[in-house]
Amino acid sequence: MSGATLPTHFSPPHAHCGIVPPYLLQRIAQLDDPRFQAASRAAKRSLMSDIPLRDRGRGPYRPPRTNLLPDEATEPGSPRRSISDCGGDENLPGRLIRSEGQPDVGDPAVNEAYTGLGQTYALYWERFGRNSIDGEGLPLDASVHYGQRYDNAFWDGSRMVFGDGDGEVFNRFTISMNVIGHELTHGVTQFSANLTYQGQSGALNESVSDVFGSLVEQHAKGQSASEASWLIGEGLFTDQVQGVALRSMKAPGTAYDDDVLGKDPQPATMAGYVETTDDNGGVHLNSGIPNRAFFLLADALGGVAWESPGQIWYDTLTGGSLAVDVDFAGFARATLDAAARRFGDGSREHAATREAWTTVGVDVGGAAE
Repeated sequence: MSGATLPTHFSPPHAHCGIVPPYLLQRIAQLDDPRFQAASRAAKRSLMSDIPLRDRGRGPYRPPRTNLLPDEATEPGSPRRSISDCGGDENLPGRLIRSEGQPDVGDPAVNEAYTGLGQTYALYWERFGRNSIDGEGLPLDASVHYGQRYDNAFWDGSRMVFGDGDGEVFNRFTISMNVIGHELTHGVTQFSANLTYQGQSGALNESVSDVFGSLVEQHAKGQSASEASWLIGEGLFTDQVQGVALRSMKAPGTAYDDDVLGKDPQPATMAGYVETTDDNGGVHLNSGIPNRAFFLLADALGGVAWESPGQIWYDTLTGGSLAVDVDFAGFARATLDAAARRFGDGSREHAATREAWTTVGVDVGGAAE
């Protein structure tokens, strides 16, 4: 076993963090519409499948692998990917289909997962100097074709898992690169700030995954902040749904407006903050507020968002100053401190960070927690 040490506040995660919010799956499960019979059945199965995952958390903690076996060792900057096929079962990991360096296979889900893992590794290594999810070269493993029409994708603490979708509401979950980046970033958070998946710290956990998931896609496509869609899960909905994505960072609350699924419920500012006991205290709802703050910062600074804005958020997440239960105000102040340390107090980046949080109604007075 590696001799790597954990953050002093580390505790194993106890939340199952799927890309599809439970309130949306519950809505689909309750549908009584002949157009969505398969979707309703699939949502019910997905919710039932998620119960043991939520009960056991996201699997036992897998520590940073600083001492890889000789046949596993790779140079920093080189990902080590493996993609397995569950074949419609829920037994992980499934049958190994593609390993690092092997060519495309005839399965789009396998190829999309392989590419998405690689692009996520590339963003973290090339832009932030982070060697994989744990910073220590953790192999990137994924399983596709999980379950029967499983309507979700998740990070289980050691690997990515993708369902195929129901075909009526959802397409396959490998189709969106930022979904892959989002879920792997739950791993980055797990190995760094370990934000509690409840209330505002849980919404920040979700938001950080949206931020870096979006940056993975923008980096892969070479997009500027103005060129990016800022949509999370674009392409997941079939053409039967009136919607473009699960969430919009640019305009929370506008990602979908469907006569069957309802309207995207995310608030964009603290004026719309949702007090609820559902969804771990609204983690997928209120994440729209810090998401909007990041977009506003990236929009104000222009250029590519993985540079100054992404660096500020990365420094904040990995800097060691965040309490595991940090609230929006504490996180906002920490981003201000990170901007001041890297770019200077009163710099353009520092001022734009303050303005972004102020615009969404988050108090940025005082020092970081």
